[in-house]
Amino acid sequence: MMDNEIFRALADPTRRAIFEKLAAGRMNASALREGMEISQPAMSQHLSVLRTAGLVKEERQGRFMNYEVDPEGLALIAEWLAKYRAYWPQRIEALKVLLKDMDQ
Repeated sequence: MMDNEIFRALADPTRRAIFEKLAAGRMNASALREGMEISQPAMSQHLSVLRTAGLVKEERQGRFMNYEVDPEGLALIAEWLAKYRAYWPQRIEALKVLLKDMDQ
């Protein structure tokens, strides 16, 4: 079953922006804050939520903590989406048939 923590974490637009930045590669919190109007404590809190949800992992490098997307969290999302992948082609095909019938 899909862990609701993942969806709760990504429901917040700031956390989604942080996650998207990390999708480009590993960064520390200061680099993540660039271009965002967010305090250091708020950034730490958002990163904590993303870590708890299993979407982000951290690694200390010298005096900096670097963050990156956790592939295991992405795998959970991919597994959840896979269940619905077959649904959409069938629905789109039914919609095409309906629209074609309406045109005639």
